[in-house]
Amino acid sequence: MKLISQDLRDGDKLPLRHVFNGMGYEGDNISPHLAWDEVPSGTKSFVVTCYDPDAPTDSGWWHWIVANIPADTRVLPQGSGSSLVALPEGAVETRTDFGKAGYGGAAPPKGETHRYIFTVHALNVERIEVDEEASGAMVGFNVHFHTLGSASITAMYS
Repeated sequence: MKLISQDLRDGDKLPLRHVFNGMGYEGDNISPHLAWDEVPSGTKSFVVTCYDPDAPTDSGWWHWIVANIPADTRVLPQGSGSSLVALPEGAVETRTDFGKAGYGGAAPPKGETHRYIFTVHALNVERIEVDEEASGAMVGFNVHFHTLGSASITAMYS
């Protein structure tokens, strides 16, 4: 699988438009454009996540989770997780570590550089049993048992 973005380059700094607006940051909090290709045979749905493994917690920080994306979808336009563009029919955003569903941009503690890993997972089921209250761990548990392949882009922010 391949994951590409008009907004992000692997290893580069996350643009300010994708940074959180709050917690001392003044970003636009807009989810980036993500598109994927070379999907594994048998794919029946997708899950897209943004995860910060460097957060000062024992479990990292979930910034964005979109589950049950239909198999014929190949792009989430910029703003899909920010209510600027509608998600594909049937897709559901689940709770992030900000405490609600939807995209929450980068907001590392001052002086720290964190990685923001955007991943698309191809699944062998049409849907996983999660709703907007599901945690990142619950989504990850379901994804673990149904993944056919995945691809990631890692952006940095400090």
